[in-house]
Amino acid sequence: MNQTRPEDEDPLSPTAVDAVEENTVDDEATRVAAVIEALQAEVAAAKDQTLRALADAENTRKRALKEREDAGKYAISAFARDLLEFSDNFHRAMTAIPDEVKTDERIVAVMTGIEAMEKDLFSTFEKHGIQKITPLGEMFNPNFHEALFEAPGTGKPGGMIIQVVEPGYIIKDRLLRPARVGVAKADDGAPAGGHVDTQA
Repeated sequence: MNQTRPEDEDPLSPTAVDAVEENTVDDEATRVAAVIEALQAEVAAAKDQTLRALADAENTRKRALKEREDAGKYAISAFARDLLEFSDNFHRAMTAIPDEVKTDERIVAVMTGIEAMEKDLFSTFEKHGIQKITPLGEMFNPNFHEALFEAPGTGKPGGMIIQVVEPGYIIKDRLLRPARVGVAKADDGAPAGGHVDTQA
């Protein structure tokens, strides 16, 4: 039997050349596959970064738009809060006039002027989305009311507003000033609507 050993094989024989070419092609295919895999990973990472950057940009755009809308809606809040003092003063002026002089022509003229100014002020408030809160008879809500006192023995459920000391105001959907109120104290000592903090 005639066996050929690899070292006896002619290096340029077709079998040897085919084996070398096959190994070279396999090595090249493996290297190309590795390069393709690395490039695909880079493309996937770049795509992920791009999508994240686009999402961040969209979120920033939405946030800026919301802030701009809020600034437009609530820009007059500080100014409106200052104007509430005028409304309070109109009310104080009207209630300060004693009943016995309310028939005097000059006092009637002053009262008419004050009422007209107050009406104009409330018309302007309404035009800009400012609404008055007068919660008499409603249950106390700490989001819109400030309890100044609790009154026992009123015959009303605990936590019910029995007196509005000073009206509150909202602008659009935000509280401008809480209504300052007095609430009924429950007969058993604890308000039915929950504890009302009068120290706030």
